[in-house]
Amino acid sequence: MKIYSAYSDGRLRLNLEGELDHHEAKSSLRTIDRIIDDLLPRDCIIDLSNLSFMDSSGIAVIMRVHKRMNDMCGKAWVENPNGQPLRVLDASGIDRVIRVYSKTE
Repeated sequence: MKIYSAYSDGRLRLNLEGELDHHEAKSSLRTIDRIIDDLLPRDCIIDLSNLSFMDSSGIAVIMRVHKRMNDMCGKAWVENPNGQPLRVLDASGIDRVIRVYSKTE
């Protein structure tokens, strides 16, 4: 899995690409934590448009980012999930905790 980041005006965008499963979750969390620590963003967008697969470990990664941003008095949300990752998000009910913006909204 690859993580691309872009930062502008206090807003961090994390683009996740590939497959986010239990094999990738730990290293992804380390990378994301490092980026957040370095930039201290006000907002964090988790863009899943290029994510082809996600299991429950992906939910844990999203929740970790949400918690980190809350701890920093910031906001986090998910954008552009599709296909299998969108089905995992829907089944998890994560949208009761963190906002999920799909391409159809």
